[in-house]
Amino acid sequence: MKRLVAFDLDGTLAQSKQPLTTGMATALAALLRVAEVAVISGGDWPQFERQVADRLPPGTRREGLWLMPTTGTKLYRYRDGWAAVYAELFDDAEKARIRAAFDQVLAAAPPEARLWGERLEDRGSQFTFSGLGQQAPIDAKETWDPDRAKRSALQAALQRLLPDLSIRLGGTTSIDVTRQGIDKAHALRRLSAESGIAIAEMLFLGDALYPGGNDAPARATGVDAIQVRDPAETRTAIAAIIACLAPASA
Repeated sequence: MKRLVAFDLDGTLAQSKQPLTTGMATALAALLRVAEVAVISGGDWPQFERQVADRLPPGTRREGLWLMPTTGTKLYRYRDGWAAVYAELFDDAEKARIRAAFDQVLAAAPPEARLWGERLEDRGSQFTFSGLGQQAPIDAKETWDPDRAKRSALQAALQRLLPDLSIRLGGTTSIDVTRQGIDKAHALRRLSAESGIAIAEMLFLGDALYPGGNDAPARATGVDAIQVRDPAETRTAIAAIIACLAPASA
């Protein structure tokens, strides 16, 4: 029996950096009536708050929600308000090294014709590079690096400069830099330890579970996983999960 359902965020529950639709927020509220729910993604807490927490309808069982920003290096729970449970933060020396590496790599890369906001964001426990800037529109993001070639070249250059850190592609235009071993597998194991729910009692849904995708490491835990194409398919899966779990919870 599954006790917890974990989700990727962008591309799975919502479009990139967009808030949950009313329909998706309602679906998650219904799922929370029969199971615990976790959301694991590379965004920081302010993004999670805008995309997920602030979108939940009145009466949602928020106490059953585990929000894990920056690929699970942070955890937020609801107890009369949202509060951080833990945060695995970079120190100042690590941050300086990462910034210097990006400066060097980007200085050698072709300039972009247009940017929307800052490209490099310090999220405390993770640095995230957005190829077109943090506020780039979805249509521009989807056509910037569809074959991942631009980011793969940047990733390889960064890895040579930061061999002790993990550098992963995420979303449609982003590169995430964390300490080694930080991925969806790490997040699920940390979630299991914090919640007391075994991996075998979890289900994970993501849009990038294919080899090389940023959700793929989740499979290393042995978790049962469902590949979805987009938020619409996720809503269909949620309805099926509720139908399976509801009789046992009645």
